[in-house]
Amino acid sequence: MNVEEVREYCLSLPGTEEAMPYGEDWVVFRMGGKIYLHIWLKAPIPNIAVKLLPERGEELREEYNAFSPAYHLCKKHWNDIFIEGTFPNNMIEEWIKESYDLVKSMLPKRVQECDCDDCQ
Repeated sequence: MNVEEVREYCLSLPGTEEAMPYGEDWVVFRMGGKIYLHIWLKAPIPNIAVKLLPERGEELREEYNAFSPAYHLCKKHWNDIFIEGTFPNNMIEEWIKESYDLVKSMLPKRVQECDCDDCQ
């Protein structure tokens, strides 16, 4: 999976917005104003950072070399995934969706249940 495929997948998730709050070399994807995915566009090896439950992140870090604590983010919750030539697209999409669902679950119920642009 490449960065553009990740972007397309993220934008397909309901309520997702794309932003560059840290400057031109970082792209984030948010749901309800909360970030669920970071991409550092200048990374030497293409990767994404996703938010996972701490125990899930530890499990995946132990299982895969292409999973590591996220650079410059809370390493307890954020995980870098090297995306090119490491995993099938469906696995990466599953982890992105897991991050999206985790962030969504922490939003107020009215935002979780609403599908209008005002609440997302």
